[in-house]
Amino acid sequence: MDRFNEIVKIPVDNKLLEGELIIPEKAESVIIFCHGSGSSRFSPRNRAVASKLREHNFGTLLFDLLTKEEDAADYYTRFNIQLLGNRLIDVTKWLDNLLHADHCKLGYFGASTGAAAALSAAAALPQIHAIVSRGGRPDLAADVLSKITAPTLLIVGSLDHDVIACNRFAYERLQGPKKLLIIEGAGHLFEEGNAMDKVAEDAVRWFNLYLQVRT
Repeated sequence: MDRFNEIVKIPVDNKLLEGELIIPEKAESVIIFCHGSGSSRFSPRNRAVASKLREHNFGTLLFDLLTKEEDAADYYTRFNIQLLGNRLIDVTKWLDNLLHADHCKLGYFGASTGAAAALSAAAALPQIHAIVSRGGRPDLAADVLSKITAPTLLIVGSLDHDVIACNRFAYERLQGPKKLLIIEGAGHLFEEGNAMDKVAEDAVRWFNLYLQVRT
């Protein structure tokens, strides 16, 4: 039973960003997903994590940071962390003012470049209480890492060597509670074995710890 389950259109920059917002009846928190370059709210990996979170009474918002036209017109827009971060700030404020999410704590789940956008937005938003990054590029938000106090979990596959280095760089600069988790045998997309199940389980634990959700 959900108290809200709809496709939403979020007004940002005189555009409408499409998303899917599902808030279980007992949810006390909502996790906003920020996908990486070349992906969308239909990412099967993010949707799998979102499904697991909802099983534990977290609400989830999966949305597209760019319109279809923007994504198709300019490849480099996908890597404009300032633009993506500002979009995420506006989306977060929209959700924060939504009646169905009233009194809910908010967290971010970012993947690839979306993790940098999540960190960029979190640096400006005190209402973000926890962040999880999957195979992320937090180094692309290097200029704001020292401003982030929200507890941050960085998850990387052991085979994703370049991204491990990027996450170690970011980990040293984060100021709040933090953890770098390397999943053995996993690559950048976490397609090996039960790697995505592990990501989902660790995300649930992190958000439960810092968003204080009853399960």
